[in-house]
Amino acid sequence: MNSNELREMFLAFFESKKHLRIPSSSLIPSGDPTLLLTTAGMVQMKPYFLGEVTPPANRLTSSQKCFRTTDISTIGDHKHLTFFEMLGNFSVGDYFKENAIEFAWEFLTSKMGLDSDKLWVTVYLEDEEAFALWKDKIKIPTERIYRYGKKDNWWGPPGLEGPCGPCSEIHYDFGQTLGCTPIASPEQIRIWEEGRDYAESDVNQPGCHPNCDNCERFVELWNLVFMGFFQNQEKELSPLPAPNIDTGMGLERVSVISQGVRNVYETDLFRPIIKTVCLLTGNKYGEDNAIDKGIRIVAEHSRGAAFLIADGVIPGNDDRGYVLKRLLRRASFYSRNRLNYPPDSSPLLPQVVDSVINQFGCIYPELEINRKHILAVIENEEERFYLTLDWGVHTMELLASEAQKLWE
Repeated sequence: MNSNELREMFLAFFESKKHLRIPSSSLIPSGDPTLLLTTAGMVQMKPYFLGEVTPPANRLTSSQKCFRTTDISTIGDHKHLTFFEMLGNFSVGDYFKENAIEFAWEFLTSKMGLDSDKLWVTVYLEDEEAFALWKDKIKIPTERIYRYGKKDNWWGPPGLEGPCGPCSEIHYDFGQTLGCTPIASPEQIRIWEEGRDYAESDVNQPGCHPNCDNCERFVELWNLVFMGFFQNQEKELSPLPAPNIDTGMGLERVSVISQGVRNVYETDLFRPIIKTVCLLTGNKYGEDNAIDKGIRIVAEHSRGAAFLIADGVIPGNDDRGYVLKRLLRRASFYSRNRLNYPPDSSPLLPQVVDSVINQFGCIYPELEINRKHILAVIENEEERFYLTLDWGVHTMELLASEAQKLWE
């Protein structure tokens, strides 16, 4: 199933459950000074959850454009992204834990046809209700239900303050051949969690587990947030006007599973972009890890930059503008220094971004509408970066030469 089919299947499924389909909001949050960018599907739902605005319906579903800046330095590995699409279903004071869990399970096992034995579940340490629902209602074996603390199983708030609550995650198991160590039992992980120091690494973990960061066995597929609290900037909690449901399942991650590939860069969301990068730079993907990392960075950052500019971000020295500038300059650096793109060739990134617009413009028309502007901004920034880089290299060479003369 390709990504467009998955996106439509998800939205249509929740429409059949009486959810109103709503469009994605901009990557620039509207009227929310606590957020730099839209980081989750629930961002446009915040006024509804807080009781500030009446929602168009109490059940909503969307595929939301999201951008997270925390992972920029790790882009190029097998799983991290800056820009991604978050599939979500939301309840504003309507259903709560039981329905959210039932809907998610039905979609994954009945609609998508995933093997239920490959699905593992995590819950918040103190959430006995969610644990009981998974065990008694869905019939998940207790050896596949794990408890974690706030770092892993408490979501929010987005930004400095806002709605939050305990969450329950569904993880997909790619098999023990990708695991780092034998599986630790839920009880071993619970004991470890209660005494865990998050400032330290996970070297002392009792074994592999769904939230393990040391291997590629498990991937978090869907997060069900039981949003019942508001957290202020002093980190104090108070009840929301009504309990709400906020869920998120990354389209990129579910595409990996549906398409039977190893990582997001092998899905149809990235294959055309990576093919373009390879054609333009003369590199092959899948033969050299260092080259692969460079190709991934150029492809991922080009995609993210296109969506940022389409929503009104321009390169600058602070806030959103700095995020965009950092993306473009990192991609430009890797294209020349890792992929050996010739300095005297036409700017690379506009050509890559053009393929991004060709691929996603039919789903997100703002890309097509702003094509000329997007390409012009990217070309200008790439040329400015290379001028700065070449000037810096030339200056360093002159200084080194003068230092050598003084030494002699």
